[in-house]
Amino acid sequence: MFKSFVRWLLLILFRTRATGLDHFAAAGPRVLVAANHTSYLDALFLWAFLPGPLTFAVNTYVARKWWVRCGLRFADTLTLDQANPLATKTLIAYLKQDRKVVIFPEGRRTTTGALMKIYDGPGLIADKSGATLLPVRIDGPQYTRYSRLQGKVRHRSFPPVRLAVLPPVRLELPAELKGRARRRLAGHKLTDIMVDMMFETSGYRRTLLSALLEARGIHGGKHEILEDVDRRPLTYDGLLRKAAVLGARLARESRPDEAVGLMVPNSLATVVSLMGLQMAGRVPAMLNYSAGAGVMLAACATAQINTVVTSRRFVEQAKRQDTAARLAQQVRLLYLEDLAQDIPLADQAHGLARLARLRWFHRERPEDADRPAVILFTSGSEGTPKGVVLSHANLMANREQLAAAIDFGAGDTILNAMPLFHSFGLTAGTLLPLLSGIKSFLYPTPLHYRIIPELAYDINATILFGTNTFLAGYAKFAHPYDFYCVRYVFAGAEKLLEETRKAWATRFGIRILEGYGATETAPGLSLNTPMRYREGSVGGLLPGIEYRIVPVPGIAEGGRLHVKGPNVMLGYLLARAPGKLVPPSSAEGEGWYDTGDIVRLDEEGYLHIQGRAKRFAKVGGEMVSLAAVEELALRVWPEYAHAAVIVPDPQRGEQVVLLSENPAADRARLAEQAKRDGIGDVQVPRVLLPFKALPRLPSGKIDYVDATEQARRALGGE
Repeated sequence: MFKSFVRWLLLILFRTRATGLDHFAAAGPRVLVAANHTSYLDALFLWAFLPGPLTFAVNTYVARKWWVRCGLRFADTLTLDQANPLATKTLIAYLKQDRKVVIFPEGRRTTTGALMKIYDGPGLIADKSGATLLPVRIDGPQYTRYSRLQGKVRHRSFPPVRLAVLPPVRLELPAELKGRARRRLAGHKLTDIMVDMMFETSGYRRTLLSALLEARGIHGGKHEILEDVDRRPLTYDGLLRKAAVLGARLARESRPDEAVGLMVPNSLATVVSLMGLQMAGRVPAMLNYSAGAGVMLAACATAQINTVVTSRRFVEQAKRQDTAARLAQQVRLLYLEDLAQDIPLADQAHGLARLARLRWFHRERPEDADRPAVILFTSGSEGTPKGVVLSHANLMANREQLAAAIDFGAGDTILNAMPLFHSFGLTAGTLLPLLSGIKSFLYPTPLHYRIIPELAYDINATILFGTNTFLAGYAKFAHPYDFYCVRYVFAGAEKLLEETRKAWATRFGIRILEGYGATETAPGLSLNTPMRYREGSVGGLLPGIEYRIVPVPGIAEGGRLHVKGPNVMLGYLLARAPGKLVPPSSAEGEGWYDTGDIVRLDEEGYLHIQGRAKRFAKVGGEMVSLAAVEELALRVWPEYAHAAVIVPDPQRGEQVVLLSENPAADRARLAEQAKRDGIGDVQVPRVLLPFKALPRLPSGKIDYVDATEQARRALGGE
């Protein structure tokens, strides 16, 4: 009766919702319940809502607290001392009596709001006892005063609480694995289970607007969330008001579900425009303004964009008057400055009324999550750019996948200089912090190598994103103390070079976390994390992603990576069929995306990129990796950039040409290094071409299309 009364009280006060309770019965008699640890209230909610007799494994130190001792009188407990090696054996023996035990694998309450370190011990206990693992997600108590997030999140007396019980899992470990290696693998598998749990219970199937309104409710309307170079911070309430009014104005200039182009740099106005179009029911199409008018016009034709929103200030400061003039010949340009001065009172009232309805009466249909949310365009580094249509669920899934793997928190500050037309800058640099209560500082270009480190110091940035090219530039010009506050630096979009990695480690004491993805996957696929890191890899695959590695003839190690998951795009928009959505499909079936990358997965689940499938040449019947050729050149001349390309060869079919920014590059040095490394002579390019500066895309990646054309011209080809 007392337990029923407590359950009723928690239902009333916290509007507690428990799901998946049927999984508890399916787990069997011997169960180890593994729950995330948000606050001191966690055990109370588990005791009240989980069925059956439960035993709680309690830390000896915590059990000494007087109020904990009072609570322990109502539940079975097993006091454990983590410093005592016999504690694990005691719990294993107890579970073998067919008991159900609750344990918090983190061993402490979270101080970030995300998962903390997962100890190996609980995984080993489940393995040795033969117990079934039952993952349970607790969400909500972290916003009470009984958590350790004071000063980091807005506390409430009775926030809604959700318990989600997932299907039971058995740890399957190789029988021959013993000792420390078995314990470590059990810990890794338990970590993966907990990370998967955080993602699967995240509720990613919703719209960006819904997530924004929820973030506002959690962190408060006065919470500062965005800032740019004008240094006028924007709160959640300010963002929503501006977006609602601008959205109502843009609704007069476009049709429902129409694609509207955005040609604006990283700024508050860009995010306001992005969310304003969402409120208006339009699809923002992020145009790569650095690619030139011709590419943007082709993108507009492919996505059937008739209206492009831009800024007079941006056009003037970036000296893009000619670009704007060319665009205006085929599409209608709307300038934000003009729109701001010409918003009728009726539109303002309509926008604010819509915002009020969204805040108080917003109800989403399940199918809304699958509607297009944004259109991005591929970089075109190896071909014609394509439109990539990403749904709300795609973007929300990738945001939750990243949040499940990394301990982001509302106390962080992100410096985002990656452009929003780049999926890395949009999802990781903008949407993730915006929807998580993390303040984000938007800087218009990543190319200011002297300014960005100083800015990171000024705003006390804790998280930084970049490509290898940009991070190498920052390391070259930064003061050793500029990144004193930075916790994490994430690298993506191109291979992280060893020189860049070493520079950040030695100068700033920061370990760069390299990841991997594609615009088509919104973009994250894999990531190194503080808890799971392997140098030289791009980390483990994010939760919720299925993969297949398909063998490629001529390549002995690894294969072509195909992926499927909730973050894989709705489909392509192609120039040959403007406006027509082409859903993803590969040799593995519908819904699968062929990344075009040759990868290998090591024994511990870390992904290693061997190179693009298109970047393998067949020379004399043997497959030659252009990425391996570039790495060979980097080992000889690490201070210069290099690009290996394929050009036709009348005798051998194809030949590899190395373009190098080293004016003194010669084949003899490459051949010597290859011999020392045990690399065959066929892997050493016969032709080397010196270039003062290799052609690059706005993202910093080498433009291989242009590089190949320049190599052909230099060798006398057409």
